[in-house]
Amino acid sequence: MTPVLVLAGVLGLLVGSFLNVVIWRVPRGESVVSPPSACPACEHRIRPWDNVPVVSWLALRGRCRDCGAAISARYVLVESATGVLFVLTVVRFGVAWETLAFGYLAAVGLALALIDLDVHRLPDALVLPSYPVVGVVLVIASLAPGGTTGPGALLRGLVGAVGLFTLYFALMVLRPGGMGFGDVKLAGVLGGALAWLGWGSWVVGAFAAFLLGGIFSLGLLVSRRAGRRSAIPFGPWMVLGAAVGAAWGEALWGAYLGVLA
Repeated sequence: MTPVLVLAGVLGLLVGSFLNVVIWRVPRGESVVSPPSACPACEHRIRPWDNVPVVSWLALRGRCRDCGAAISARYVLVESATGVLFVLTVVRFGVAWETLAFGYLAAVGLALALIDLDVHRLPDALVLPSYPVVGVVLVIASLAPGGTTGPGALLRGLVGAVGLFTLYFALMVLRPGGMGFGDVKLAGVLGGALAWLGWGSWVVGAFAAFLLGGIFSLGLLVSRRAGRRSAIPFGPWMVLGAAVGAAWGEALWGAYLGVLA
């Protein structure tokens, strides 16, 4: 298992390097494949040996080789976080088809969370392709020989996607300005993936988003860093809540039902 985890970590670092490009360019409507990456200060193209995840940033001491401009530490943090997320995904699901689906969601979710923090928007270019990608992989995971789920998980996932999409859509309609349609579309993807795991994951993931987002918003209000009408992006909390649901949802839900019984 150790070699698999190392491979997952290295792959995560590489994907994280690409996510940095996605996070910067997608909100601006730019291509993520061309032109090649360049220093935003001096516009000099980044050399391949200066583009090695984490290592190059450390070797350059966070500075551009050509102009000496500071390179944000967020680049290396995104790369490192993606590596850790990929390792944790393999630990959670093992070597299985669903690992691909939830690894994809981890990467896209991280990118969407940071984009939402930057521009208060969840781009369709990332959200909408997630429906077919996650859907197809989970279909394969459910129907592949030796799979541990089956057609029932697919039906549950479909109901969960529609259910969370509908919930967020109702919140958007009932409270205009409090929820964007980007949140609604993302809810469908996350709801389907969580319900595919089980209803406990779905309930905990959905609840955790509002709980964590509410705690954060309350902290901002108490510290007077935001007012009651301040726009606070909810995408990061949706992603974090879904992560909680995927990791511990079934266990937490089972424990809750045990207390009730």
